Amino acid sequence: MRRVPPEVLVLGGIGSVQFGAAFANKLFDRAGPGGVVLLRLALSAILLLIIARPSLRRRSRADIGAAVAFGLVLAGMNWSFYEALDRLPLGVAVTIEFTGPLTVAIVGSRRALDVLWVSLAGGGVVLLALRGGHAGVHATGVVLALVAAACWAAYILLSQRVGRTFAQLDGLAIALAVGTLLVIPAGVVQGGSALFQPGVLLGGLAVALLSSLIPYSLEIMALRDLSAAAFGLLMSLEPAVAALAGVLVLGQSLTAVLGIALVMVVTASVGTTLTARRLPQPQPEA
Repeated sequence: MRRVPPEVLVLGGIGSVQFGAAFANKLFDRAGPGGVVLLRLALSAILLLIIARPSLRRRSRADIGAAVAFGLVLAGMNWSFYEALDRLPLGVAVTIEFTGPLTVAIVGSRRALDVLWVSLAGGGVVLLALRGGHAGVHATGVVLALVAAACWAAYILLSQRVGRTFAQLDGLAIALAVGTLLVIPAGVVQGGSALFQPGVLLGGLAVALLSSLIPYSLEIMALRDLSAAAFGLLMSLEPAVAALAGVLVLGQSLTAVLGIALVMVVTASVGTTLTARRLPQPQPEA
């Protein structure tokens, strides 16, 4: 059976997670960001624990520690992003959050020209922070999106480590279970009894599949063959797909401020990709 190229896996994950985020936004009024995060992680964990049936036997402390750390990052990334998404348009939240993988890509490439790409990406975020009020962008949302960006950068590095340590998806299953435990307080406080309503549960299941189970599984498989820098570069389409999902699913408008900021961040990523490809590739040893 022919293997699916890792680049295709990453692109499939991008589309899945962004449209999943748009659907999650529709549940915020009923269960709050914390409640939706809890449903997303809990349902994903339950499904994957059943599928993967992970075992901790014969696992070193380092392996288990990596899976637990991955769970901490998953919880922080999802919670901070959904809290940001409750205060920002989807395209804006993802444009800011995208600085996380872009930073990983730039650090991995180590070129002087990357100063230009850093300036472009940073300028896009500053533009949103200073002029984004007209598009419903506020400081708290920007800070939360930056927290999500830092967690996303850590996610890339830890996902690579967990994906290579655990042969199947059992490392991800453990991480999702850990992440679920961490978001229970916020989920219960914000979601309350709404978490048990059939409509919210079904919506949470859809979000769990689209935003967690499918993309995380695709990405953790892709990162077995991709470097962290290459993965970060492939995320160039994230802000554009997010803006499209916001327009199609949520009816959000694509303002001039958002459009310019999005172009700046995407240009920075594409520029990093193009210049990185000029680097000589290491040759395998004989």
